[in-house]
Amino acid sequence: MSRRTWLHKVSPTRYLGRPAQIAVNLAGAAGEAFFLQASVHFYLRTHSLVGVAFVAEQACFVIAFLVRRPPAAVSRHPGTWLLAFAGTFASVLFRPAGVHPHAAVVAGLVAQLAGLAVCVLALRALGRSFGVVAADRGLVTRGPYAVVRHPVYASYLLIYSGYLLQSISPGNALVLVVASGCNIGRALAEERLLAGSPGYARYCSRVRWRLVPGLW
Repeated sequence: MSRRTWLHKVSPTRYLGRPAQIAVNLAGAAGEAFFLQASVHFYLRTHSLVGVAFVAEQACFVIAFLVRRPPAAVSRHPGTWLLAFAGTFASVLFRPAGVHPHAAVVAGLVAQLAGLAVCVLALRALGRSFGVVAADRGLVTRGPYAVVRHPVYASYLLIYSGYLLQSISPGNALVLVVASGCNIGRALAEERLLAGSPGYARYCSRVRWRLVPGLW
């Protein structure tokens, strides 16, 4: 099957209609607002630094959904959509169970704070180019995108690893593996979609690493 079969090349407003596009963005913002509310409650209960960071991250996601521009191309492959939503929401399966060594808890907090900082910076760099499913909303090369090609997914890896360090259990390890695998699949799907975009090949030659500098 050709690559074109799985791409929608024209403006989505012609395919779904402007009201439907607005409804999708509002639904995404509402979903993130739900997680934002949970983060606010977590902070009010714990007054922890990581709670503040999660509030900032979720607020950025809400804004990103509200202001993002329609894509010039979007993947219509069902597997790509499944990877996108599994990679984004698999983290809700983490549980505060297992063992909690003090040194690992501290290391996990550092990893989570670093991941949240990277995520906020990446969302700021994306601006209106934010999306969930593989799509072409314009090439972004500034900020964290000058270091790795997929800094939002790199931030998820840090956050999820931090959670595992704080609550070490086989179940949490499995969630980390599944969520990270989905995000790796998302990264590859996005790169296939963007391969024909102007300047993308030059960008890839300049920024070699996808998620972890020096590794992949």
